[in-house]
Amino acid sequence: MINWDEFEHIHVIKKLKSILGTWWNIDVIFTDERGKVRVGEIEKTRVYNKCTHLIIKDENLLQGFQELSAAAISDLKITGNRFVLKEWDTLGFSVCFLPIIIENELMGTVVAAGFKTSDISTEFLEQFKQKLLSHGMNEVDATECKSKIKYVPEQDREHFIDLIELVSHEIIVLHLEISSREERIKELNKELGSRYKYDNMIGKSKSMQTLYSLLDKIKFSETTVLIQGENGTGKELIAKSIHYNSQRKDRPFVIQNCSAFNDNLLESELFGHTKGAFTGAIKDKKGLFEMANFGTFFLDEIGDTSPTMQVKLLRVLQEGTFIPVGSTQQRKVDVRILAATNRDLKKMVADGTFREDLYYRLNVINIRVPTLKDRKEDIPLLSEFFLEKACERSKVPKKILTKRALEKLYDYNWPGNVRELQNEMERILVVSGNETKITADLLSGKIVEKSQANKVQGTRVDGKLKDAIEELERNMIREGLRRTGWNKSRLAKELGISRAGLITKVEKYELEKRKQRA
Repeated sequence: MINWDEFEHIHVIKKLKSILGTWWNIDVIFTDERGKVRVGEIEKTRVYNKCTHLIIKDENLLQGFQELSAAAISDLKITGNRFVLKEWDTLGFSVCFLPIIIENELMGTVVAAGFKTSDISTEFLEQFKQKLLSHGMNEVDATECKSKIKYVPEQDREHFIDLIELVSHEIIVLHLEISSREERIKELNKELGSRYKYDNMIGKSKSMQTLYSLLDKIKFSETTVLIQGENGTGKELIAKSIHYNSQRKDRPFVIQNCSAFNDNLLESELFGHTKGAFTGAIKDKKGLFEMANFGTFFLDEIGDTSPTMQVKLLRVLQEGTFIPVGSTQQRKVDVRILAATNRDLKKMVADGTFREDLYYRLNVINIRVPTLKDRKEDIPLLSEFFLEKACERSKVPKKILTKRALEKLYDYNWPGNVRELQNEMERILVVSGNETKITADLLSGKIVEKSQANKVQGTRVDGKLKDAIEELERNMIREGLRRTGWNKSRLAKELGISRAGLITKVEKYELEKRKQRA
């Protein structure tokens, strides 16, 4: 089944409807497979032609229009034609119907209504106005409709149909994409059963399954681990998982952020100090290394340490020994080191800002944490988890995200990663009040705006129709190539054209990968 509510809000469809409305005063509406008009969707969206409002408000007109639609659908099924043009005598204008075919089944139609395919005479205009008045339209609106009805000549008709057909293609592509996503999640559920988490980490994506597999392999090891990833990806969660699944799980787990202190304070925190070692050192203090003895020590943001501190850390890693600040006596500890950073340590080694020997000591096992934009299959799972937890803490009824809201979350790039998604779910809980369904309008403005920015933008609504259609086609293909990683077979399937046809268009618009890079 098609979820019609989704499609009225898709940016490309809104833009195409805007072009048709601006150029020809034509509204694009949808019917289901029986010809029934989606009245609810029309009432929620912008209408360019006041005749459309008249049709959905007048019961007899609506019934007549739906009978015309049913006849058009019957013609499409019998003939298999790309489109059907009908003259609607009741109001006197032309209507174009294009099928929405998914998996060889006609699921509905895209309808463009309110234009003429024959020359518009003065006599027709007067009759047209009288028909509108007879069905209850006021004088002002009827005069406006009379002045705005457009004639679509034969030479423009092909491009006109192309434009309407793009709406149909966009619906088909989006429906298949949503179905594919749901299918992918179902398949993962089937394959992995309850394996959707590892301790407090959540995710069923391929990258997370790879991570779980690696964590399984190293959990009984005593090896140093370097965890690399962007802020907000969950590096600390991974460190905790490693510790609490290791043989040291009943021993201390100590965390220190290396960017939180300057060198002197960090040295005191890590290695401790003796009484009188510096002003304010009124008694001996154990360092974190000593507190972590026989356990695990997680050094977060290790890339922010100075060269001097790196030397001292290397000594602990190599020999398990250190000297507290102000002391001359060496102390020995048995500590497993886990380190994390969001910086490129390999580049820092090349630049001379991070010691090469320390880098190789730390980088025995390397874990690269995937960003959220690289594991978008996990967004529904993570969103549900964070929203449910937030509801539990606040003691409010469970809330769910609508498909349109999920679509916006998919399209956003998540620079703040999982942490940003968690914050967004907690924010939604507050702003949603008593609502149990989270709709897209409750999301942060930045998510709505940036998800729209990822869609095809900038289609113009003036100039020659042929040029505008080519511009839209070029934009859609360029964005599609980027989205699919230049997988032409996949994109051709999404666009509903042959691979050879897509290659021809790529060459026509000079969208080859090497040219894009240049």
